[in-house]
Amino acid sequence: MLSVRGLTVVGRHGDLVRPTSFEARPGRLALVRGDGQDARTALALAASGRYAPDSGTATWGASSTARKDLRTLRRAAALVDSPGINEAELHLSVRDLVAEDLALLPRRHRGATDPRAWLTVHAFEDVAGEWARSLPPHRRVELLTELALADPAVRLLVVDSPDRHSDRAGDWLPRLEALAGNPGRPLAVVGVVAEVPRGWEGAVAVVGNAAPAEGAEGTDLFPRKREEARA
Repeated sequence: MLSVRGLTVVGRHGDLVRPTSFEARPGRLALVRGDGQDARTALALAASGRYAPDSGTATWGASSTARKDLRTLRRAAALVDSPGINEAELHLSVRDLVAEDLALLPRRHRGATDPRAWLTVHAFEDVAGEWARSLPPHRRVELLTELALADPAVRLLVVDSPDRHSDRAGDWLPRLEALAGNPGRPLAVVGVVAEVPRGWEGAVAVVGNAAPAEGAEGTDLFPRKREEARA
């Protein structure tokens, strides 16, 4: 389980992420709403172990030291489609993107994965020659999440601003729900979004929802209802 407690990220001109707490459990999709792309990306980086928070904690499972927490979280988590961090580059075709990402897998998993075979097995051979950044939003999120899962160690997906590509939640929300609900590979999935889709009744948190010293046991850190989260 991902547990985020009172996490903050400080930018050059002040707080990027005000104290924020939430949880993401295997088999569940959690949405975290934040204002501003910089704040959403900073939260996604910290929640996936790519950046050590300036205060508070982000942990995966149980570990004993802050340094170990970060290593454990980073091994378990994949950061997906983060603007300016690991989004598809303009000059890359789908074929090139797949080859590049598979080459970054841990060495013990790399040799068994051929890019051409991967494209066929995962049903992307029809778009292999297209620019990755030009894919329709639903195909983009399918491709990038599938690539993230090529590493069998991944147990947590943190998807940065999937709603920036489309104002239709149907272009990304069903995919994230399906990944979280896959019984064959239980995943904790976090979507860091600008707006929570209308009608969503799953787990919701809002950036800045925690008091600076928050973290006491028994606190309800992750109300299910959007209305409760904003109260």
